[in-house]
Amino acid sequence: MRFGIEMPPHFRVFGAFFIYSFCMGSLFPRLPAIQEAMGVGEGALGLALIGSACGTLVSLTFSGRIIEAIGYRRTLLCAIPLLSVFYAIAAWAQSPLAFFLLLAPVGLMIGAIEIIINIEADRVEHAIGKRIMNRAHGFWSLGFFAAGLLGSAIAQTGLDPHWHLMLMIPVILVATLFVLGRFQPAEHRIPATADEAPRFARPTLPILSLVSVCLAAMVLEGAGIDWSAIYMRDIFAAEPFWSGIAVATVAGSMAVTRFFADGFVDRHSPVTVARALLAILACGSLLTFFAPTAAFAYLGFVLIGIGSSALFPLAMSAAAQLTDRPAALNVAALAQISFTAFLLGPPLLGFVAEHFGIRWTFGLGFPLVLLGFATAHVLAPRRATRLVTP
Repeated sequence: MRFGIEMPPHFRVFGAFFIYSFCMGSLFPRLPAIQEAMGVGEGALGLALIGSACGTLVSLTFSGRIIEAIGYRRTLLCAIPLLSVFYAIAAWAQSPLAFFLLLAPVGLMIGAIEIIINIEADRVEHAIGKRIMNRAHGFWSLGFFAAGLLGSAIAQTGLDPHWHLMLMIPVILVATLFVLGRFQPAEHRIPATADEAPRFARPTLPILSLVSVCLAAMVLEGAGIDWSAIYMRDIFAAEPFWSGIAVATVAGSMAVTRFFADGFVDRHSPVTVARALLAILACGSLLTFFAPTAAFAYLGFVLIGIGSSALFPLAMSAAAQLTDRPAALNVAALAQISFTAFLLGPPLLGFVAEHFGIRWTFGLGFPLVLLGFATAHVLAPRRATRLVTP
């Protein structure tokens, strides 16, 4: 017996992105409380957060064949609820080392979910003949925004983070069964045999070029999610609610922009849109770094959310359309580097924050923006030169 409701395939993709990010985003508004409970500085907290990045890297590298063997549907229906379970367990950690170890299974789930939902978004996009990738990632940001608002409100009540995240488990389970209970993967865009796929999602030169375009977005988006609440608390002595709202501000501005980004990409070129977003991202990085008041800081978070909104989806679409090897491998390779930068870069910035000040967690993203400007031309559509055939 299958649970859930019938809906168009692109609606189901949007729902998967939302539920996944709503689950994932529940932790970050509570990081100030988790840090205080462990009694550690930004450097130790950042080191602990690397646990999820390590798990994600392992999952993105090795899970492709496992997912194919188990099936996309079964993997997705198990991985999203398990993600909420592992987050709740991690919140009980009493030391940075324990937090690191308990976040590793979180990363394993994240990697598997990322592969499935991004490939599904690209296949559905191809099947219906209409861009949905940016809107799908818009629902990802919307889920983070909703989790940020809820987490901020719960933080203000004083409820301990571990009880907050324990309460999220039944919510995520019910939402997953309701929205994804009837999920069936879309048809492959280009048929390919499993024998063609190498054992590892090895990054190629085209993939590395795409990574350079979205690297600034991944690092600054990750910094906005990981450190914005602590930034507001340390720099402007914000209350728990207003500290958590910083996370929601980044995610909310990303969500709004992503809902309109597909139209801009259709009317203009991916290269033009990417460079415009990189300019906005540069302004957000500098404004947050120099912010004299809380209002300017929130405006900087808005610009960071807007600027980082569509760069990763644009790169993901370009990766999925490369024809040098199966789409799953190119998507996994791009996600393997970019998403690990999203998880690994900001925690490493915790050491910078502890020794030079937390403002530098946002200022150090500016050179990466310049790198994105220099390589944005790789997003230009190209004719297929080699097809992967069965």
